[in-house]
Amino acid sequence: MAKVYITGFGIVSSLGIGVEKNLQSLKEFKSGVSTPTYLKTQHKELPVGELKFSNEMLREKLGITDPYISRTTLLALLAATEAQQMAGLTEANLADAALISGTSVGGMDISELAYGAVLNNEELDYRSSFQNHDCGASTEMVAGHLKIKGHTETISTACSSSANSIMNAGRLIKAGMADFVIAGGTDALSVFTLNGFGALKILDPNHCKPFDSTRQGLNLGEGAAYLVLESEASVKARGAKAYGELIGYGNANDAYHQTASSPDGTGAFMAMQKALNVAGKTAADIDYINAHGTGTQNNDLSESKAIKQIFNEDVPVYSSTKAYTGHTLGAAGAIEAVFSILSIQEQKVFPNLNVKQPMDVLPEPVTEMQPVKIQNVLSNSFGFGGNCTSLIFSAAS
Repeated sequence: MAKVYITGFGIVSSLGIGVEKNLQSLKEFKSGVSTPTYLKTQHKELPVGELKFSNEMLREKLGITDPYISRTTLLALLAATEAQQMAGLTEANLADAALISGTSVGGMDISELAYGAVLNNEELDYRSSFQNHDCGASTEMVAGHLKIKGHTETISTACSSSANSIMNAGRLIKAGMADFVIAGGTDALSVFTLNGFGALKILDPNHCKPFDSTRQGLNLGEGAAYLVLESEASVKARGAKAYGELIGYGNANDAYHQTASSPDGTGAFMAMQKALNVAGKTAADIDYINAHGTGTQNNDLSESKAIKQIFNEDVPVYSSTKAYTGHTLGAAGAIEAVFSILSIQEQKVFPNLNVKQPMDVLPEPVTEMQPVKIQNVLSNSFGFGGNCTSLIFSAAS
C-alpha cells in the first residue's frame, strides 16, 4: 500500500502564530488560556484560548483589506500558507492539489458583528455582512488564496472536523486521486459557541484540568492548523523532506447522544481499533496518546474507559494538550496532529497541565516534560453527535 507522508504543516493558536511559537510555548509549559481581549462577550471573566491579535492585525499580516472576511478565515489563511511554504509547494503543485478543511461554526464570528444592527432594524448591507457565514466560505478563500485548483471539500462534524479532514486526505492519496492534499481545520471564538457551551454547563470557570478528578469542564479556544499530505511517489519525485507519516485512521459513531459521549466509550473504542487495523499495528505499537481530553466529566471518563479497553494494563504515556490552547473545536484535530508530529520530531511528550488529583481509571497522565522514544502516536478527536476519529502518525520511514 502506498505511503502517505506529511511534508509540511502550519498552525495558529492562542500560543501564537506559527510552528516555532507554538513549540516554544509547549516546551516552556506556557498556556495560552487567559481572559478574552477581542471576543465581544459579556463574560469577560471566563478563560479562553484567544489569539492576542485583533482582526485588523491579522488582515495586515495577510495584506487583506476586506473587513467582511471572518476571523475563522484569517486564521485558516495564516496556517495553510505556513504549511504550503514548509512543504515547498510550487504554483504548479498547488494547481493539482486538493484542499479539505474542517470547521464547526464557519464564519459565525463575522455574522455576530452584524447581529446588533439586525436587532435594531438598522440599515445593513446583508450581502457583505453574511456572505462569509457558511462553513464552506473559509475553504473557498483558502483555495483561492493558494490558487488550489483540485478537489475542495468542507467537513463539519463538530470537534472531529479537522481530524476527519486529515483522514479523508489520506484516503484520497491512497486511492490515487491526489498527490498533494492540504488538510486541516479552523475555528474562531464566537459569542454563539461560548454561550452555547455555557448553556450546556460544561465551561470551567477556571483553567481546565483534563484527567483530573476535580475537573469542572473545558475552556474554549480558537485556532487553525493544516498539514500537507503527499503521496510516496511525489515525495520521491520532488525529493521532499518528510516530517512524518499518516499510517492509520478510524472513524465511528456511538449514536448515544447529541452532545455527550457514551458512558462506556463505545465510539472512541471503535475509532481507535479501526485506526490500529488500518495501520496494521497492535496496541503495543503505540508509544504516546495525544488524548482528546477536554476536561469535562463526561469526555474524560468515557475516553479513559475506551483507552483502558484498548490497552488493558499496558497503557502508553498519554496527555491532553487542551490546557495549552483551550478546546479549538473544529480545528482541534489538526492542531493536535501538529503537536503529535512535533512530539515525534522532538521525542518528547508535552505534559498535561493542571493535574493535581489524577483520575483513577488510567495511570496518571504525563505531567512533566519527559523524553520518550516515540515511533507511533495515536491522536484522538471526538465530536458532538458521537462522531469519533482517531489518527495514527509515525516517524517517516
